[in-house]
Amino acid sequence: MSLILGQIVGALGGTLELAGSDTEIFRIAPLDSAGAGDLSFLSNPRYQQQLAASKAACVIVAPAMREAAMQRGACIVTPDPYVYFARATQLWKRLHERALQSGVHASAVVDPEAVIDPTAYIGPLCVVERGARIGAGTVLKSRVTVGENCIVGARCLLHAGVVLGSDGFGFAPERGTWVKIEQLGAVRIGDDVEIGANTCVDRGALDDTVIENGVKLDNLVQIGHNVHVGQHVAMAGCVGVAGSARIGAHCTVGGGAIVLGHLQLAENVHISAATVVTRSLNKPGVYTGMFPVDENNKWEKNAATLKQLHSLRERIKALEQQQPQGSKIGTQ
Repeated sequence: MSLILGQIVGALGGTLELAGSDTEIFRIAPLDSAGAGDLSFLSNPRYQQQLAASKAACVIVAPAMREAAMQRGACIVTPDPYVYFARATQLWKRLHERALQSGVHASAVVDPEAVIDPTAYIGPLCVVERGARIGAGTVLKSRVTVGENCIVGARCLLHAGVVLGSDGFGFAPERGTWVKIEQLGAVRIGDDVEIGANTCVDRGALDDTVIENGVKLDNLVQIGHNVHVGQHVAMAGCVGVAGSARIGAHCTVGGGAIVLGHLQLAENVHISAATVVTRSLNKPGVYTGMFPVDENNKWEKNAATLKQLHSLRERIKALEQQQPQGSKIGTQ
């Protein structure tokens, strides 16, 4: 199946250059692999060489790249090519996939005391426990579990294997053993949230674990009990957020990063991949904390030096105190 450029521009806007509106598009593809009949996009000027070499039928570009794109061939000019590309994929999916289902798959298990909106879809082998609520237009893919009294808002998408409302990790030490702290809260998911495959969100110990509107969680993310995630936060794969952390709105957390428990991130904090956040971050900005990769023997030497930094610092302070006032070590 195909679309014509006129359909795309008619639905999404933009200015079509050097192509007829009846040009057929058979696929949306990356610049470097696109061929005749494909629609592609350029969102970063660094890839301008790929633009010149691309065989795409049409390329989505920003106004600043209009002339370069027209030297190559047909283009759609729009202020934000990446967002245009995203909306083009949505348009393609709407027109080519079967209509979204609603209702409950025959293999799903839904407790009689759960509340499922008539427009929601509960997929194969899902489990929705007592007192849970699923909002309008929400889709649960296969094997999703929504625990007791957990709430999922409207227009959410939960991919295969998501677990909402498993017990948070709470135990009290007693003479070398552990006493379980029963987890009495639930999980509340806002509207327009997407949660990737095999991600787990634990129920709260007393208060609820909260995921606000518009949050996007990748695959294999772990959200601990009583965590509060603000609106439109995005977390990449394998992120772990420990219990009672509070993540402000519009934050991003790169893949494999860890946020320790009871910390707070202000709004618009961006954590680089593989970073371990060990203190609260109260100012917006980009934060990174990782040890650079290196050949193993060099890495071991650097790690050994790093362990000595505190004692070296103390020695330098002591030496500075021995110098005449106003002089510093290393000055002439």
